[in-house]
Amino acid sequence: MHPKDIALLPFQTLAVASGSKSFRHNRVIGSPALNRRGLHVQRVKLAEQIADARRRRLRRLASPEHREMFGELGYISVENALPDELFAAVTEEVETTPFPAREMKQGNAVTRFITLSPEVLRKTPALAQTIRGDLFQGLMRYAGASNTDPLVTLHTVLTNPGKGRPDPQTAFHSDTFHPTSKCWLFLREVEMEDGPFSYVPGSHRMTPGRLEWEYEQSLTAREHVNGHHSGGSFRASEDELRAMGYPAAVPFPVKANTLVVADTHGFHARQPSARPSTRLALYASLRVNPFNPLAGPDIMDLPGLRGRKAQLLDMYRAAEARISGKKESQPLVGEVLAASPAVR
Repeated sequence: MHPKDIALLPFQTLAVASGSKSFRHNRVIGSPALNRRGLHVQRVKLAEQIADARRRRLRRLASPEHREMFGELGYISVENALPDELFAAVTEEVETTPFPAREMKQGNAVTRFITLSPEVLRKTPALAQTIRGDLFQGLMRYAGASNTDPLVTLHTVLTNPGKGRPDPQTAFHSDTFHPTSKCWLFLREVEMEDGPFSYVPGSHRMTPGRLEWEYEQSLTAREHVNGHHSGGSFRASEDELRAMGYPAAVPFPVKANTLVVADTHGFHARQPSARPSTRLALYASLRVNPFNPLAGPDIMDLPGLRGRKAQLLDMYRAAEARISGKKESQPLVGEVLAASPAVR
C-alpha cells in the first residue's frame, strides 16, 4: 500500500459513519473484501432505519395525504402549489431578473444553477416568500427526514438532443446509498418531448431484490467504468429494476406551478429530450449525515447562516478547484436571465 493511502486510511475509516459514498476514492467503502462481508448493505439498511425514525418525528410537516403518497411511491406531486397571485409574481421575478449564474455541461445538456443567497432574495420577495413557505419547506424536510434548511437554487436544464453525447442523467440512477430529498417547483410547463423528470415508484424502499443488487454492485463498483457508478451513484438498467421488484418508471410531464418532491435514493432519471428544450424550476436538495439520529436542529439555521448553503458550497468548490488546479465543474458564466440560452 502506498504511504499516502496508509495516511488516509484512518480518515477513510471514519468516513464510513458519514454520507461518503465513493467506492473509487475511499479504499474502505470500496473494499471488495469488506463488502463481501456486508459493509455496504449494512450501511444501506441502517441508513434507511435511521431515516424512518427521524421522519416519524417530522410527521407534522406533511399532511396525511402527502405522507401516504410519499410512503407508497417515494415522491409527492402537488399541482397548483402556489396561489395564482404569488406564482405570477415569482414567474415575473425569475423571467425578468438577471442573476449571477453557474453552468454545468453534461453531454447534450447544460444545467444552470442560480444561487439564491439572502442578498438575492432581498431583491426578489416573491421567491423569498415561496422558499420560506410551509409547503416548500415542510415537504422537503419531511422527505429528507431532517428538519434542517435545504439548499435552494434556480435550476434551468437546457437540452439540445442534436448536439453532443447523450445526457448522462437520462440513465436511471440512485443519487446515493441513503434517503435524501430533492424538489422542483416547475415554473414552466414540461411536456413529454422536453425530457421530463421520471421516477421508479417505490424504489426508495429496499426490496430483497434491491438489497441483493446493492450487494453485487458493492463488490465491483470500485472498478466500474462509469465514473458516476464508481462514485457511489449507482446506475441501473430497466431489466435490473424489474428484477429488483419495482414497476415501470412514471414520467412527470407537468403544468407550470407543479411541485414535485422525491427521495432520490430511489431510482430516477431525466427522460431523453425529443427536441431542444428549456426546463425552468425552483430547485432544492437536502442531504444530511445518514447516521445522525437527530432530526434537527441544524447549525445552518442560525442567524447569518440560514439560506447560505448553496453560497457556501459555491465557495468550497471554487477553493477546491484553486487548490487542485482543476477547472470548476460549475463555473460562473456571468449575469444572465434564468431561461436565456446556454453560455457554455
